[in-house]
Amino acid sequence: MMPIETILLWVAVLMFVSVISSKLSDRLAIPVLLLFLVIGMLAGSEGLGRLYFNNAQLAKSIGLVALVFIIFSGGLDTNWKDTKPVVWPGIILSTLGVLVTAIITGFFAVYILKFSFLEGMLLGSIVSSTDAAAVFSILRSKRISLKQPLKPLLEFESGSNDPMAVFLTVGFISILTVKNMSIPALVPRFFLDMGMGALVGYLMARFIVFFINRLKLYYEGLYPVIMISLVLLTYVIAVFLKGNGILAVYLAGLMLGQAEFPNKKMVVRFHDGLAWLMQIAMFVTLGLLVFPSHIVPLIGAGLLLTLLLMIVARPVSVFLCLLPFKINLRKKTMIAWVGLRGSVPIILATFPFMAGIPQADTIFNIVFFIVISSVLIQGTSIPVISKMLKLDAPWVNKTSYPIEFEKTEGIDAELTDIIVPYNSEAAGKMIRDLNVPEKCLIMLVSRNDKFVIPSGSTIIEGGDILLVLASEADFSVLQKNIAHLKKE
Repeated sequence: MMPIETILLWVAVLMFVSVISSKLSDRLAIPVLLLFLVIGMLAGSEGLGRLYFNNAQLAKSIGLVALVFIIFSGGLDTNWKDTKPVVWPGIILSTLGVLVTAIITGFFAVYILKFSFLEGMLLGSIVSSTDAAAVFSILRSKRISLKQPLKPLLEFESGSNDPMAVFLTVGFISILTVKNMSIPALVPRFFLDMGMGALVGYLMARFIVFFINRLKLYYEGLYPVIMISLVLLTYVIAVFLKGNGILAVYLAGLMLGQAEFPNKKMVVRFHDGLAWLMQIAMFVTLGLLVFPSHIVPLIGAGLLLTLLLMIVARPVSVFLCLLPFKINLRKKTMIAWVGLRGSVPIILATFPFMAGIPQADTIFNIVFFIVISSVLIQGTSIPVISKMLKLDAPWVNKTSYPIEFEKTEGIDAELTDIIVPYNSEAAGKMIRDLNVPEKCLIMLVSRNDKFVIPSGSTIIEGGDILLVLASEADFSVLQKNIAHLKKE
């Protein structure tokens, strides 16, 4: 048993190296999560650190707890205004799309790895979900984005498709390990799992908003603490009621992201940091768990499965699911190519160990290889593919302002920014000469990466970013005035 000081030293070193590696990620255009995995592998028993770790149960537990907070943070950060128009295609991709991907990949696994039918379906289920975090970290490093509605659709799909992958994985493990359990038995189980998960997520979100708004804690620092307990409670209640805990947590986060409650911005920032901590802990742990020498014999089969997943299973599922929607061929192709595998498949790959599945070791190593290959092959090519399909858009860095506004009950106002076009009629005018609504306040002007405190005599220039405190109606009036262009 290691002394506690040695354990703390390793934890500190691994966390420090993981965070610093994010700078390397930006330069190499490699998702930072992949670097976290590599750091774990380097610290492992076959790496430089020589840390022996083969506790699949502990890895699964760490991964599951981490996943709860990562999924919750993803829902909390979702911009519902952008997501609302793509909800239905997103839901179909995250349910039917995951199922189709799992089935096609499962058949390939049966043929290539000589698995039984159920073992093949289990492997297909494990690798059926996608990870948008990997995609957007690559695009951010290249300073490009994707045209609408690709970004919100991909984010919503990746955030909401994990519950289906978890359900299929647990379902096929049950069929493999429980006598007289068959595939048709999964149908009623699906409706109970998803229905109860959605119900618990909805009710807990309503309860959390009601409870937090009336709690009135004296110490602000306790709001993130109480939120942690409520997130865990949401997951546990859903699981105890035979529902999908991951779906419950995601839906609760999604609803809380649109609600108003005290210290919301602080809670959102805290959970963003917590999600990063969870990702580091999860990926480093999974990296420690893998033995690279066990992967080498499976490279050929793993590469073939990865390619078939990328060019057959994912595209077929995407084109099939998006048939009812008016999305052009180029955008469907981009959505199909952006189906990177990420953290969830590796976590799910630990489940067969606990269930005593004979092929558990092969499944884990194949999944690990598929995730790394998917990120390296698809991930590094996304900027090129997006430009080839003419679906890339300039990356807009969000301005970080030195002041904040917390919306509370009774105040109908938001703090929002407006970019002044270079040929706007407002350019060259003083603020007092603009048609600014009476209850609309221009709080700050961002100009050339510097902030100007405005007064009535401040002259507006093209390219300025105005930080405005106003109601939605007053903001719309000012936005129209600012957007009015000079006649040529």
